[in-house]
Formats: sequence, structure tokens, C-alpha cells
Amino acid sequence: MARKSLIQGNIDWSELVHKYHLIRRSSKKEIKKIPSLSDKWEIHGKLESLPRNSAPIRLHRRCFSTGRPRANYRDFGLSGHILREMVHACLLPGATRQSW
Repeated sequence: MARKSLIQGNIDWSELVHKYHLIRRSSKKEIKKIPSLSDKWEIHGKLESLPRNSAPIRLHRRCFSTGRPRANYRDFGLSGHILREMVHACLLPGATRQSW
């Protein structure tokens, strides 16, 4: 189980990402449109003034049940060992165990 503070921090960061998403997107579009380098630097300064945690790259995908940050499957939102346990217990419809 991950620490509660890390899980809560990730939730707070996702709220920041959603809050500044439009500002970030519009600034990046302006940078692509403007040909002069000095204007691009001004817009880039606006991007730098935004909080660092509002960048979407800082979000980390975590397991839904345990909060584990590694070995997550996007389709299920679970980490590998929890996914395996749920498949063996037949809790995930349509998922089967490997056999070869």
C-alpha cells in the first residue's frame, strides 16, 4: 500500500493539471504561430511562470486499489500482482489466465 500522502499529492496534481490545461495549450499554440523569436521567449516566460506541478508529465498512474506506482495496466487501472490475484479469483470478466 502506498503512503496516503503520495496518493493525495497525485490527486492534487491532477486538479492543478486540469486547472491550467487551457492556459498551457493556448500558450503552446501561440508559440507555434508566432515567427519572431523575442515574442516566443515572452510566451515561454508565461509558461515557466505556471506551477511546475501543473504539467501533465508530472502525473503518475497509480493502482486503483493499492496506490502502487509501478507495473500498472492502463486497461484495468490495477498493478500487475493485484490484476493477477483478481483474474485467479475470477473477479474480472473476460480476463483469462495464460496457458500454453
